Amino acid sequence: MGNGENDVKPVKGPSINDDRLLPLSFPLIGICLLLQDPVPTANSLVMSIFVKSSPGIDIAFGNEGKAEVEEAMLMLPVMHDKYEGVIVDMKKAPVMEPEVFCSALRASMSLWKKQGKRGVWIKLPIEKVNLVESAVQQGFWFHHAEPTYLMLINWLPVVPCTLPANASHRVGVGAVVLNDQREILVVQENSGCLRGMGVWKIPTGVVDEGEDIHDAIVREVKEETGIDTEFLEILAFRQAHKAYFDKSDLFFVCMLRPLSFDIRRQHLEIEAAQWMPFEEYASQPAAREDGLFRSITEVCFSKLHGNCTGFVPVPMKSIFCGRSNCFYRSI
Repeated sequence: MGNGENDVKPVKGPSINDDRLLPLSFPLIGICLLLQDPVPTANSLVMSIFVKSSPGIDIAFGNEGKAEVEEAMLMLPVMHDKYEGVIVDMKKAPVMEPEVFCSALRASMSLWKKQGKRGVWIKLPIEKVNLVESAVQQGFWFHHAEPTYLMLINWLPVVPCTLPANASHRVGVGAVVLNDQREILVVQENSGCLRGMGVWKIPTGVVDEGEDIHDAIVREVKEETGIDTEFLEILAFRQAHKAYFDKSDLFFVCMLRPLSFDIRRQHLEIEAAQWMPFEEYASQPAAREDGLFRSITEVCFSKLHGNCTGFVPVPMKSIFCGRSNCFYRSI
């Protein structure tokens, strides 16, 4: 099992006076772990690299400037995860030049190899993008990117890499909202592949990070149509590949009960919205010919006739990590 960036714990190491600290085999370079004692949080754990002033420093660090390396106390904020890996959050590190960072990283990797570490994660904030090339020069590659940081990884042992891959799926949701008159809430999109085609479809959207499926679909219906709803159940889901920048897609069809009925459409994304008789919706060419549209229509028919049982969220909590989540099951 690979190491993940969130599975971290502070590691209490030796004090600065501990004679068990072993120098690396670089000429005239002492490498040690500097720990503040006590260690109240993981953020107080830093790995410092001290370089002795010596003519041999040019040999040890290649072409890096001697003065920059001699003057720098290179502090790489290090955390050790549960899988014999290392996480370096450069947001907590002082500003440093790429050459200095490259030297610090090279020396650190040598130490980590001696310690038997496996995966190395570098979380590089956007304001330190100038350090990307230095990391790549040391064998790191891109894992994923977020608006405020880039995650790079490296694998130290000479065995196949077992680091987990980046997220492979995007999660989408669609809402089947039926009122007491057997009318279904439908929209026409103002953008995307269905724009201008006259196709009426159910409200859809994407689940945000950290958002539950049942909360996401209620939010999307409210944003697109202004209708308040209550989540009832998941009726079905579809998996598709190569859907969005080569990522796979999970699409959950959800049943909701309307709590309001006056439509106030979102003008930016929605061209039109209405309550439509279900039979009229089902008679559209798209509802008969397109695989997803047809499948949604069939599930709705089954639900209307009492032949479909969906999945409802059951709250649960893990005894291992303490996190609360939802288990969707048929009742």
